[in-house]
Amino acid sequence: MRGYGLYVWGSFGACALGMLIESLWVRQRLRTIQSRLPKQELNG
Repeated sequence: MRGYGLYVWGSFGACALGMLIESLWVRQRLRTIQSRLPKQELNG
């Protein structure tokens, strides 16, 4: 990679880490919303 390997792999790693964190964050948010829905339906 002619000296750019650290930059390329670092960028790839940062992107992969960001995608992983975002997917975990969205999953947690979905679970929170799903747990609140039945409570809201009862309170109507």
